[in-house]
Amino acid sequence: MGRWEPGARERLVLAAVDLFTEQGYDETTVAQIAERAGVTRSTFFRHFSDKREVLVAGQETLSRLLAEGVASAPDGAGPMDAVAAGLERASAEMGPLNRELGPRIGAAVAASAELQERDALKQVGMAAAMTDALVERGVVEPVAHLAAELGVLAFKRGFAEWVAVRDDADAGGLAPHALAALAELRSATAQLG
Repeated sequence: MGRWEPGARERLVLAAVDLFTEQGYDETTVAQIAERAGVTRSTFFRHFSDKREVLVAGQETLSRLLAEGVASAPDGAGPMDAVAAGLERASAEMGPLNRELGPRIGAAVAASAELQERDALKQVGMAAAMTDALVERGVVEPVAHLAAELGVLAFKRGFAEWVAVRDDADAGGLAPHALAALAELRSATAQLG
């Protein structure tokens, strides 16, 4: 087994997703994931604290990217325009591997109560990061929180639509899907009265 081979983290994620799909999350062990990825258990633990973390490893990065995008929105941008900038920033980092693994990770999460709980915490973290970034821009907290929650919902809806496109050539990047979902949500909020 290779100890310092490049790409170990990506191989571990792929191995875990494959095993979770084949035999279920609860039945999969760290040792099996490491073996499938061609690394040692200690290499696994250098990258992840436990097998749950394999599926949510990008949470902190995603939250950071969303917040960076919100913070970098032009001066004078309203809360929803700042959220759109956050979605664009985070979407720019999502590539073919994210699109390929999305449905498989979603299936693993749907089959495990433990992973569903972890996924819910991920969404809370994303919303908190955007809320904090909006408050830093001077947006009052209730408005910032609502805008951030709409941003999380738009990201989820856009991601689901992006991975559902059958032809890679038609899928494009994630950003158009996330921004279209955000526009739909903005329109829907106008109907709330």
